[in-house]
Amino acid sequence: MLDERIAHFILGGQKFMNIFRLASLLMVAAAPWLAAQSAAPQWRDLIGKDLTGWVNVNTEKDTWRVENGELICTGHPIGVMRSDRQYENFILEVDWMHVEPGGNSGIFAWSNATPGSNRLPDGVEIQMLELDWVKINKKPDFDPPIAYVHGELFGVGGVKTVPDNPRGERSKSILNLCKPRGQWNHYTVVAVDGVIKLAVNGTFVNGIAKSTHKKGYLCMESEGAEIHFKNLRIMELAPGVTDASQTAPLLQ
Repeated sequence: MLDERIAHFILGGQKFMNIFRLASLLMVAAAPWLAAQSAAPQWRDLIGKDLTGWVNVNTEKDTWRVENGELICTGHPIGVMRSDRQYENFILEVDWMHVEPGGNSGIFAWSNATPGSNRLPDGVEIQMLELDWVKINKKPDFDPPIAYVHGELFGVGGVKTVPDNPRGERSKSILNLCKPRGQWNHYTVVAVDGVIKLAVNGTFVNGIAKSTHKKGYLCMESEGAEIHFKNLRIMELAPGVTDASQTAPLLQ
């Protein structure tokens, strides 16, 4: 009887050791996969409890503020604040809402964050206009097309791009999906290797390619009207091959 118990203990121990060895082998085999998961791109919020992570370039101290998880811009004066670091390849998501008729704003990607004569920097502008802008800005010799207010993309300050849906040098959205003031709009921006694709409220509708800038700062635009932002977040992707002429200078 005692011999049977000893044999059972030994055999049971051997079974346990076999399971332990198998588990160890599985952990070793899974290590590269686990490491890859930990190194996978992660979302990072760009709006916190305050303006940490942003640098005021040429607006006033009270132009930008954070309230209840929203980044609020008064729109005055015209100018920008920039990210505290540069970005190259990324996915950006943001909700935005105008509160005034014809409000104008946007985000500059791959920017040098240095104001030009119009107080705005270079880069690729991802435009955010309130729908009444086309009505307010009518002139006897100029009737703005509706495409103005539904997420245009274009290079500014000398940055050149090739538009997917040309309206001159700008790229217009192929669907008109933006909502009017008082309602939230959602943008998804995919920026990779000089190419930008824009989804408006859940549908990809616009894009540019062959940008002469491929790495730089994000700039939030103040341009005359109050605008609110929330759920602003970024996922950085693997870098590409970008030379000095395609990269904005580093700022202190």
